[in-house]
Amino acid sequence: MPHRLKRATDIALVINIFLFIIKSIVGILSNSIAVISEALNSLTDILSSLGIKYAVKLSRDKPDSKHQFGHSAAQPIAAFILSVFAFVVGINIIEESVKRLIEPQHINTIPAVYVVLIITVIIKITLNRYQVEIGRMFNSPAIRAASVDSINDVLASSIALIGVIGAAYNLKFIDSVAGIMVAMFIFKTGYEVGRENLDYLMGRSASKEFDEKLKSIAREIKGVKGINDLRSHYVGNKFHIEIHIEVDKNLDTAASHNIGNEVRFTLEKLEDVQKVFVHVDPV
Repeated sequence: MPHRLKRATDIALVINIFLFIIKSIVGILSNSIAVISEALNSLTDILSSLGIKYAVKLSRDKPDSKHQFGHSAAQPIAAFILSVFAFVVGINIIEESVKRLIEPQHINTIPAVYVVLIITVIIKITLNRYQVEIGRMFNSPAIRAASVDSINDVLASSIALIGVIGAAYNLKFIDSVAGIMVAMFIFKTGYEVGRENLDYLMGRSASKEFDEKLKSIAREIKGVKGINDLRSHYVGNKFHIEIHIEVDKNLDTAASHNIGNEVRFTLEKLEDVQKVFVHVDPV
């Protein structure tokens, strides 16, 4: 695993453990469902960080006899499982928030509540920018999923802060409403992460622009007279490409084979491509 990718997962894990601890303590002391919801949100972030850390490591392992095309599917599988877990947590938060909306409870709006939520916003904004950079650099769906979660945490913590301020003015229902809205952001994160990674798992094809780029590169290779078919699909977070190239029918088998290998090796150098299958059609 590249050092920077590993460091990104370690940093996220440490931050989420820290935020979970301080939110849990303040949530229990204040009895605020908005803050308690934020603590549960951080708990899902910890589990997400652990899952992403393992998936990123596994996805970088070399192919073996049972996984001959590698382990790149580990990242989208982990991200999709975590998106389902986010929905479960969100439902539990809504259930407790509705109960408190019907039967309001006393909330201790201690200064530590404001400090913790403001710290969360600042940390998560910083973490999001870092994760976006790393996710783009290594084309990591798991890290990109974590960056989406981080920015949603910023919005969720801001709403929790509004709920606590409302409780300070004896508007207890605002705390419950804030708890429900935090759950909505958890749902939003789960949906966005699940949707993106479902494409990876279902083997979605590449965009037309990317397919045209591949054809253009292949046409530039000496001996390729044309491209009559190209198909692509995700295997994990990388593409497998099947391409049919046209070569001079008067070439011998060895020459045609060498042209096919040149196309394969050239396309497999691209960052988003894992494997290329070349069919040679004499014309």
